[in-house]
Amino acid sequence: MNRRACLLALAGLPLTQILAATAPTTGSAIPEAAFDAVLPGRVLRFPDDEGAHPGFRTEWWYVTGWLTEPDGDPFGFQTTFFRVRTGIGEDNLSAFAPRQLLLAHAAIADPRLGRLRHDQRAARTGFERAGYAKDRAHVWLDDWSFEQIDDRYVTRVNAEDFAYDLRLAFTGTPMLNGDQGFSRKAPDPHHASYYYSRPQLQVDGHVTLDGRRQAVSGRAWMDHEWSSAYSPDGADGWDWVGLNLDDGGAIMAFRMRQPDGTALWASATRRFPDGRIQSLAPEQVELSPLRRWRSPRTGIEYPVEWHLRIGDRGYNLHPLMDDQELDSRRSTGTIYWEGAVRVFETGREIGRGYLEMTGYADRIQVD
Repeated sequence: MNRRACLLALAGLPLTQILAATAPTTGSAIPEAAFDAVLPGRVLRFPDDEGAHPGFRTEWWYVTGWLTEPDGDPFGFQTTFFRVRTGIGEDNLSAFAPRQLLLAHAAIADPRLGRLRHDQRAARTGFERAGYAKDRAHVWLDDWSFEQIDDRYVTRVNAEDFAYDLRLAFTGTPMLNGDQGFSRKAPDPHHASYYYSRPQLQVDGHVTLDGRRQAVSGRAWMDHEWSSAYSPDGADGWDWVGLNLDDGGAIMAFRMRQPDGTALWASATRRFPDGRIQSLAPEQVELSPLRRWRSPRTGIEYPVEWHLRIGDRGYNLHPLMDDQELDSRRSTGTIYWEGAVRVFETGREIGRGYLEMTGYADRIQVD
C-alpha cells in the first residue's frame, strides 16, 4: 500500500470507498511530522477550543444521553461528528482536494425495538455540504449538525427512520481530563489527545420515531477530543464510559485494551457534586467484564455488564438492552458497541450514562 493509501486508511474507512469518495485528486501526502502534535502544558481555552483543530490528524465531538417522552419509557441517543485530516492535496488549490473529511454517526437506543436505530454519513468538506468552525463548536454534514449557541449546544439529525432536534444546556465549566486536558493513552506520552468533557447537560427538544414527533427531556454528555497519535501499537481497542450521577457528579473512565483483554493504560476523571475535579492514575482505575452477549448479526461477542473501580469506590454498569451494536462500515469502517447503561452502587441505581467498546471484531486504529 502506498503512502497515499496509508493516509486515507487513517480515516478508518474501507480503502476502496474512500478512494471513490475523494476522487478526483492530485498532490501528494504530507509527512507525519507535519501534523500538529499533542504536548503537555497547553492551556485549553473556551470557547475557541470548542471549535475544530484542523492541523491535527483526527478529532471528534461526541454526544450521548438518556431521554424520556412525557409519561414514556427512557431511551438513549448518540451523535458523533469526526473530522479527519487526510494529508492529501494540501498543496492543491482545487476545491475537490480531500484535505479534510467529515464523518457522522447517529443512533437511538430504543428498547421497544430491541436494538439500535442508527445512520451514518461521510463527505469531504466544502461545497457547502460539510464543514466546521474553528472559533466555537459548529460542525455539519448535509442537514446533520452540532452547534454551540451561547451556553448550550444544539444538535439536529434527520436519519432514515428517526430524527431529533435537541438543545443541551451547560451546567458547569468543561471537565478537563488527564493532566488539565492532556490525556495520555499509553505509557509513552507520544500517544495522547487533548480531551475535555461536558457532563450533566440538560436536554430538551423533540424526537421523531416511526413518523411520530414527541417532546423529550433528559441528561446528556459531550466529549471533544483531538489528536495526531491516538492509538498505541499494543492496543486492540478501548472501553470507555461517561456517567452522569444522580447527585450531580460525573465520571469519565477508559482503558486501552491489549489483545489478551488486559489494560495497556487506564485513566479516569471524577467530578464531585460541588464541582471539584479528581484525576485518577492508571492503578486507580479498573474495568472488569461481568457478562457477555453475542451479536446475532455479526457473531461478535461483547462484555455488556461491567464492574468499574474508581479509587476506593465500585460501580456496576448494566445495559439498557444488550443489542446496542453499531455497524459503521459504510463510514468509519468499523463495528462497535455503543450503548446506554445504568449505574449501580451497592445494588442501588445512582446514575445513567453510556458505554463504548471498540476493537472486539478487528483491531481498531485511530491516529
